[in-house]
Amino acid sequence: MRVLGIESSCDETAAAVVTEQGDVLSDVVRSQVEAHAPYGGVVPEIASRDHARAIVPVVREALERAGLAIADVDGIAVTARPGLAGALLVGLQAAKGIAWGADKPFVGVDHLVGHLLAVRLRRPDAQGVVRVPDYPFVALLASGGHTAIYRVDGPDLTQIQELGATRDDAAGEAFDKVAKLLGLGYPGGPAVDRLAAEGDASRARGALPKPMARRDSLEFSFSGLKSALARSVAARETPPTGAEIADLCAAFQGTVVEALVSKTVRAARQEGLDRVVVAGGVAANRGLRARMAEECARREIELYVPPFSSCTDNAAMIAYAGALRLAAGERDGLDLAPSTKTALARVTRKGGGRR
Repeated sequence: MRVLGIESSCDETAAAVVTEQGDVLSDVVRSQVEAHAPYGGVVPEIASRDHARAIVPVVREALERAGLAIADVDGIAVTARPGLAGALLVGLQAAKGIAWGADKPFVGVDHLVGHLLAVRLRRPDAQGVVRVPDYPFVALLASGGHTAIYRVDGPDLTQIQELGATRDDAAGEAFDKVAKLLGLGYPGGPAVDRLAAEGDASRARGALPKPMARRDSLEFSFSGLKSALARSVAARETPPTGAEIADLCAAFQGTVVEALVSKTVRAARQEGLDRVVVAGGVAANRGLRARMAEECARREIELYVPPFSSCTDNAAMIAYAGALRLAAGERDGLDLAPSTKTALARVTRKGGGRR
């Protein structure tokens, strides 16, 4: 089964053709970074209009790279939730039009499920044998809009259980806000990651608290960490520059990474599992990849981290998740509506206070 996938949940317009075995026949991503950079973050209206301009050329390119016509694909999959409402609507309407016009089966995909299954994609540029984790496994999903730990027993919504999530900011959102505070531009995650490798965390870590350090909780909180760094910068007589900024990045990234790694490993031990997957845009962070590999090796846990192209938003993961639904005989109607919320059951309540 060859499935055309479409992704437009935020600021990437993407299309891909993937089989139900996870073989990636094509994967096209058009980024909107330059359009949003002047504003320091994604502007929903700009994102929607750019998707509308780009969606048809991106789909055509994905089909051309796969060497297929639309008549050759076996179904259409599209991100239906969660994401920006207007952005989702563009991709969803395009997918519906293609499915109706070509008389192809159609399914919507939860964006978070796509990320959780992205580690199972088989890309032609992958070096060596592709390692695919068996079910069940514990997954850390960390991105600009979501940060949570899941137990994944299979690809269906009913087989994915949230173990803990962020009460406020997502990890990627915190990276972007700190980068903006330090004048590093947008997107902030890569800039902080790059400078963190040059800095000395010990020279700045004293000003940063350990977020949600309770050992009995798998929940996260990053807004206080961001605020603490902002207060530290504001208390200086002069704005930080050069090595000082690198030290702050190292301290901030080290604190976030330690929270993500320690709670993910703790979740795996609590669930009695020896397989861990890291997914989402923050999975591209080199500090996180290195620290997670170190801790999993120490605990004798198998670690699976997808290549960079499968970490950030892409349509290949949507096509694959959709292919599994189509192969199982599932279909959605053309009345499917977009939603800003995930279909995965949530157990973490937003906001502060005792639980």
